[in-house]
Amino acid sequence: MAGKFMQRAATRDYTQWWQDPASWPAQFQKKKAPITGRPYSVRENYIRAATGGKPYWMPIWMYESNTVWPDAMEEHPVPEVNGYDWWGVDWYMEETIGGMITKPGTRTISDFANWKEELEWPDLSLVDFATDGKKISSNYDPDRVHIYECVEGLFERLHEMIPFDESLLAFYEEPELLEEFFQKMADYKIESCEKIFKYYAPVDGVLYHDDWGAEKSGFFSNDMFEEQLMPPTKRFFDFLHENGKFIELHSCGRNMQYVPQMIELGIDMWTPQFRCNDLDFLYDTYGDRMGFTIPLQIPAEAGEDEIRRLCDDFVDRYGGTGRTFCWPMCPPDKTEIVYDEIYRYSLQHYNKLYGRE
Repeated sequence: MAGKFMQRAATRDYTQWWQDPASWPAQFQKKKAPITGRPYSVRENYIRAATGGKPYWMPIWMYESNTVWPDAMEEHPVPEVNGYDWWGVDWYMEETIGGMITKPGTRTISDFANWKEELEWPDLSLVDFATDGKKISSNYDPDRVHIYECVEGLFERLHEMIPFDESLLAFYEEPELLEEFFQKMADYKIESCEKIFKYYAPVDGVLYHDDWGAEKSGFFSNDMFEEQLMPPTKRFFDFLHENGKFIELHSCGRNMQYVPQMIELGIDMWTPQFRCNDLDFLYDTYGDRMGFTIPLQIPAEAGEDEIRRLCDDFVDRYGGTGRTFCWPMCPPDKTEIVYDEIYRYSLQHYNKLYGRE
């Protein structure tokens, strides 16, 4: 019999838009104005950049994509306010960061060693993905790329169920049981993505969330990362590639140490936290093998000429591999200039780079 959290999911009216209009999920679900005047499909160009396929211009991260954020996936409370997800994890909105975090002291199992006996896994057969998918996909811009926001990765879900220190101790104290947990969680991720790909089509890529580090370094040694997290994560990623999806990684922390493993896992692009990772090093060392989202800082007082010069300098610096995504960090009234100049200048730059003129 389904637990109380899955019973709630089973009886939700998925024809409704559930999110608070001011929330991030609601912003992701909104319909975007079409991007016009491009000589080539915005969607296909984005996929080229993500997968190393010689794009026509440098894509603007988030602007040139639709985010697929289902109401039917209760990895967070729905709507995204204080409450429980369908795993029974207690979340609350932390206003200082503008996002959801687990309530301190949250525990869905008494001890990690007991997860097989105590953990209630979501029964996805109870969820009306078909109705929700029709609703969410009705707002897609067909010319943009469609990226499923696959939140709460294998490690994140573990430390949301039990305190963080106990999650790390499980690597040492229960390595076989931990591997079994991660493999079962990978099964769940595969099952849920099968639903998303079927009912929210078209889906072109998956933005996978799993934070692997803190401000100074990763949480795990590289050997431990390879032994425990890589095998189930790779199995999930192989499934995504076999289904024709590119993979974008969201992983907070100073995680540069894992980039060789990211490449081995088949990750197509990563958006590193810019304040704690050396973006120039990442681009110069790995930029031909993996895409990176790199911020473009525009001062608030900058005029149009300076903005265009900064955009051109950005493309000259990071446009050599064709796999960079520009992340404009500027006041809202400057974005249109940035969008125009990055597109205009990078189109010329890539035409020269790839011998198109």
